Amino acid sequence: MQFLPVFLNVRAQNCLVVGGGEVALRKAVLLDRAGARLRVVAPRVHSTLEALVVAGAGELRIREFRESDLDGVFLVVAATDDELVNAAVSEAAKSRGLPVNVVDKPSLCSFIVPSIVDRSPVVIAISSGGTSPILTRRIKEKIEILVPAAYGRLALMLGSFRSRVKGVIADGRGRARFWEHILSGPVPDKVFAGEEEDARRYIEQQLAVPEHQEVAGQVFLVGAGPGDPDLLTLKALRLMEEADVVLYDRLVSPEILQRVRPDAEKIHVGKERANHSVPQEQINEMLVRLAQEGKRVLRLKGGDPFIFGRGGEEIDRLAEAGIPFQVVPGITAASGCACYAGIPLTHRDCSQSVRFVTGHLRDESGELDWAELAKEQQTVVFYMGLVGLANICAQLMAHGAAPDMPMALVQQGTTDTQKVLTGTLETMPAMVAENEVKAPTIIIVGRVVGLQSRYAWFRKSALVQRDGMAG
Repeated sequence: MQFLPVFLNVRAQNCLVVGGGEVALRKAVLLDRAGARLRVVAPRVHSTLEALVVAGAGELRIREFRESDLDGVFLVVAATDDELVNAAVSEAAKSRGLPVNVVDKPSLCSFIVPSIVDRSPVVIAISSGGTSPILTRRIKEKIEILVPAAYGRLALMLGSFRSRVKGVIADGRGRARFWEHILSGPVPDKVFAGEEEDARRYIEQQLAVPEHQEVAGQVFLVGAGPGDPDLLTLKALRLMEEADVVLYDRLVSPEILQRVRPDAEKIHVGKERANHSVPQEQINEMLVRLAQEGKRVLRLKGGDPFIFGRGGEEIDRLAEAGIPFQVVPGITAASGCACYAGIPLTHRDCSQSVRFVTGHLRDESGELDWAELAKEQQTVVFYMGLVGLANICAQLMAHGAAPDMPMALVQQGTTDTQKVLTGTLETMPAMVAENEVKAPTIIIVGRVVGLQSRYAWFRKSALVQRDGMAG
């Protein structure tokens, strides 16, 4: 982050605005709304700005800026059309340790004023760090639509119950559960519909229910998708915001982890081939123990929990221990990576079925029905097959697949570092040997791969390499 987002309490504080035009007026209006006492310095002052200062019992100084204007102020805004004056205000304010904003000049600022969506007491601030005001405005417009004005009334009403709830529910996690229950129920809709008394009665009724005083732990197995955080489901995002503790895999990207509630405990339990940093049995027991401690536990898995994610083993143990759980599906790697690589998994002309297969084989022959996998008119996706890729190609050709069968390897699919190699069963082992390939990868085999050059859409020019593909 270029700037730390903060909310300053300027109520009844002297705040200096240097400048008297329309830009200075906009900044002064914001300060006035936040309860500041205005001091405006400028040779000429816009009539509306003058009226605003007078109405707020502020101070007008109709002259050029002097350093003494900084005496006794809490915050400074420079909003003149003279760059030299703005620079002088910035330098003088910084020398006194005063926060200063120079309009449209981030390099002279110690703070910037964000674009604001005001649903007081809920205030949403949006900033691009001064790099793109138009983008910031567009984001603000979207939020204005998504967040009804009644959110302010909702916040005030909930705030009026805070001390009551604290008195009834002593445990902090229990209070968090209670408020999550309230916000997931009918209260918001009642407030938005103007039925605030009904909303208050509902909260009173829920406070009288004894079970809300108990902290009940549960586990959520959530699919994080193949890497792009925009592919998370809405339910996944909601549970990521509510979790007390998160157990996450190696395949969960840092960008996705940033969507988790900041104060949640995060535990890495990732596993790699031949390097199980946390054995599966230990993960199972951790889930049980944390839930028994009354925590809301998020088990965050790359892709989908039930597709080569060992989710079944984990819920087996949870069910045995009597721990309540939910499973939230995610976009599996085969679907997400193939889509971002421009490879349809099925196509009426060349593939009428698709198979998901583990490439993590115990020996060279493996336990797979190679003759079935070698058939035409289907797509086969191998998970965790990078190490055994040469054997996969050899087995498929040995069991009847044509050497020119198209094949793709998608590395770190759906992310900005995605790389796609396309070739054939015959050429791909040499291609992988010649290129530095990093996990995670998936392997796609089938005539649909031949369509990739036509359908590739995701950063095609930078991310696609092709070699040895027969039509």
